[in-house]
Amino acid sequence: MPVDDAFARHDMAVLYDNFNRHGPDNDFYLRLEAEPRRILDLGCGTGSLALELAERGHHVTGLDPAPGMLAVARAKDRGHRVEWVAADARNFSLERHFDLIIMTGHVFQVFLDDQETLAVLENAHRHLAEGGRLVFESRNPAAREWENWTETKTRERCAIPGAGPVEVEYHVTSAWDDFVRFDTVFTLLETGERRVSESTLRFPNQGAIARLLSAAGFSSVDWIGDWAGSPFLPESPEIIALARR
Repeated sequence: MPVDDAFARHDMAVLYDNFNRHGPDNDFYLRLEAEPRRILDLGCGTGSLALELAERGHHVTGLDPAPGMLAVARAKDRGHRVEWVAADARNFSLERHFDLIIMTGHVFQVFLDDQETLAVLENAHRHLAEGGRLVFESRNPAAREWENWTETKTRERCAIPGAGPVEVEYHVTSAWDDFVRFDTVFTLLETGERRVSESTLRFPNQGAIARLLSAAGFSSVDWIGDWAGSPFLPESPEIIALARR
């Protein structure tokens, strides 16, 4: 599984972290468990959600293959509240079980074929305690969100310590079948330096995700269509799966 530059490179992960703020998706995941639980944040990125979960008393492990992301996460964790693990979601082995495994930030979409997606789901299933849940989201392809990924619609500016004012923008370079390829472009305005990362995402529909979850051993799945918890409908913006072992 290749790791995009925006995640692998520390100098880009720092920029990514400043632009990715707390939103309704984080609130949704924070509401999943009220009592302290053993939680695995699979594809934890720069660790913001993992740290919030740890602050609420959960025992949290954050796993990610991207060295840049994990470096930022570890630097923020001054109290050593989270266990950080550098590993691939398809084949990691922690030799313990979790009550909840989450995949946030649409990380589910970086797995580009059924074989590697199934490997991730099967591995998550192996690491769940009996009755535990795997919860993740994927953008509903019917909503065609990528059509709004243009320079003018996505451009944001942020003052970042050590870098000064920075702009980020996204734009699609190609789309075919279930796949969308796009560039993330960071521009450091004081110097004019541009840092570009190319990404490809898969947009499976709800039926395809359901088949993969069944093949991975999940027999009970609830489906939600947005961060407010509405039932999934064909026109929902998100496909949120809550799959129980």
